[in-house]
Amino acid sequence: MTGRKNMGRVSPLFLVLLSLGFFFATYNLLTLVIQYKSSNSGDGLELADPITDMPHEVKRLGKSNPRYHVALTATDAPYSQWQCRIMYYWYKKMKDMPGSDMGKFTRVLHSGKPDKLMDEIPTFVVDPLPEGLDRGYIVLNRPWAFVQWLEKATIEEEYILMAEPDHIFVNPLPNLAHGDHPAGFPFFYIKPAQHENIIRKFYPKEKGPVTNVDPIGNSPVIIKKTILEEISPTWVNISLRMKDDPETDKAFGWVLEMYAYAVASALHGVRHILRKDFMIQPPWDLKVGKRFIIHYTYGCDYNLKGELTYGKIGEWRFDKRSYLSGSPPRNLSLPPAGVPESVVRLVKMVNEATANIPGWG
Repeated sequence: MTGRKNMGRVSPLFLVLLSLGFFFATYNLLTLVIQYKSSNSGDGLELADPITDMPHEVKRLGKSNPRYHVALTATDAPYSQWQCRIMYYWYKKMKDMPGSDMGKFTRVLHSGKPDKLMDEIPTFVVDPLPEGLDRGYIVLNRPWAFVQWLEKATIEEEYILMAEPDHIFVNPLPNLAHGDHPAGFPFFYIKPAQHENIIRKFYPKEKGPVTNVDPIGNSPVIIKKTILEEISPTWVNISLRMKDDPETDKAFGWVLEMYAYAVASALHGVRHILRKDFMIQPPWDLKVGKRFIIHYTYGCDYNLKGELTYGKIGEWRFDKRSYLSGSPPRNLSLPPAGVPESVVRLVKMVNEATANIPGWG
């Protein structure tokens, strides 16, 4: 692929040096929620064209590519484990359905040691960053985990889907990538152009316009394995450099690693096909429709009239953060009448998984 070059491997010495002077990220989820509400009038799902941006040469292509390998990074914390179990359950349900291009599955466990799910979920154990290097921002381990997995594992598929534990496959997912062009989901809060002064610290002007940096994170992304092998070391380096820069750390907060992936991709000349139909995020997206993934990162709080009470604990709620230390119980109560279909579908899918996973809880 033109425009890409080897950005170099990550040395242990580099990681140790960068560990000096790091501090914790700050988070402001409520601000992002307000922005999301203002940028999404209606459910926005029945769109004539789910593709928001596509490189010009891709438009001439027909059927995309062969099967992809599903990979998600995870820890051995109970909070991560129960989400992985539900995610893997729905992967198995969707894998062989018509329209699916799913191949094999790997949980890339970056806790450095096996856990109790090794026999239940196909797992590859890698090392976390050196102690203290993530400074409590656990997501910094994600790019480092991919570097190790790609170097050490045998991966048969030509493409990889980078997924997360709080993803549920709600429809069979085809390979949305085209050749050397990965497919990614455009996040409303990833806005490189609005942070040009910061982006230019890591993506200099001679590399091209800031618009070359796609408004994405690393997940969900379907990407050719050979391209991810090139991007991943750069992704690690940019993540750590961003975390070490106070201005960048303050500006990007909990989405810093997402920006790092976007910048690393741009440095290698990689542009993503932006697919709005890749996933939905309840409670803001109201219908499932033909979307492929439910991402349940936001809490769903409603009163008994079915009215959203975001920012205030509802009389009915489903929030993954209610289960930080253990699994949610089986047979969660369904939402009251009037709650959007996307939330009802989410809870029903969680209930189906927990009812059928042996030894739940």
